[in-house]
Amino acid sequence: MGILRRGDEPMHYEDGSHRWVPPDPDMDQEAWEVSVRAHQEKHREMFGARPKATRDGPAT
Repeated sequence: MGILRRGDEPMHYEDGSHRWVPPDPDMDQEAWEVSVRAHQEKHREMFGARPKATRDGPAT
């Protein structure tokens, strides 16, 4: 993983992987996941889009 942008720290663990569990235990899990997905979309926009996978299978 490259350098994190300011404000991205809460979205990542130290190894650069995305944090799917909210850092604050009182935070709503679903709201956090929406935030992480939006954050990942920013990655795709910045670093080149990959086909989006769906729950039905990989994108074509």
